[in-house]
Amino acid sequence: MARLTGKVAVITGGASGIGLASAVLFAREGAEVAIVDRDSGALASAAVAIAAAGAAPMILAGDVGSETMVEEHTDQILGRHGRIDILLTCAGHSTGKPVPQTTLAEWDSVLRSNLTGTFLWARAVVPAMREAGGAMIFVGSQLAFAGGRANAAYLASKGAVVSLARGMAVDHAPDNIRINVLVPGAIDTPLLRHSFARSGDAAGASARSIARHPLGRLGRAEECAKAALFLASDDASFTTGSCVMVDGGWLAG
Repeated sequence: MARLTGKVAVITGGASGIGLASAVLFAREGAEVAIVDRDSGALASAAVAIAAAGAAPMILAGDVGSETMVEEHTDQILGRHGRIDILLTCAGHSTGKPVPQTTLAEWDSVLRSNLTGTFLWARAVVPAMREAGGAMIFVGSQLAFAGGRANAAYLASKGAVVSLARGMAVDHAPDNIRINVLVPGAIDTPLLRHSFARSGDAAGASARSIARHPLGRLGRAEECAKAALFLASDDASFTTGSCVMVDGGWLAG
């Protein structure tokens, strides 16, 4: 039996990478899917892929860091489906700079997408989840635990996402709302490829990243989607406030 039949899932950053892979998988598992992304062109392509998986997705273009837009999108989803059962926050980006070279505008931009967007969407869906319970999955990063070079704003934002999830998990356990963090390693997505290219030596950056993983390769978005499916489903009914590592052994090594 499909694991998400009758569920409504909202996925931010759902037009590419882990977000898109998760949207397709969730649709195959019976969920009604709403995806949010600022890339209108990618949204159109994503809609085709999700529809092929068995669900006509709700497509919402916009900035996850806009309070007004998040509230409008939430109202639209509830207007169509009447409920929200799952939130997966994949939207995010990085600048690839250490602190001295990071402008305030760059800092604000990264935290707006990665942290504020997570906060706004989580806050928006809590009332909808209180009646029947629900599951939130925030996307963190192995770098929030291991550290890393020249990516200060990104690391700070992902560390804060972990802390936000843990705090919310305690606050909303009485509401039967589970909140967990998916912690990917280096996953072969457009975001990672952009990061490699930004280094000026994409091939070298990729090789160094692969070498950090004991499994000896980059991860695939579909592998993260399967972990997100577990956290979204009743299979994880006693899992909250946890970090699920999908990092190819990066943190163990």
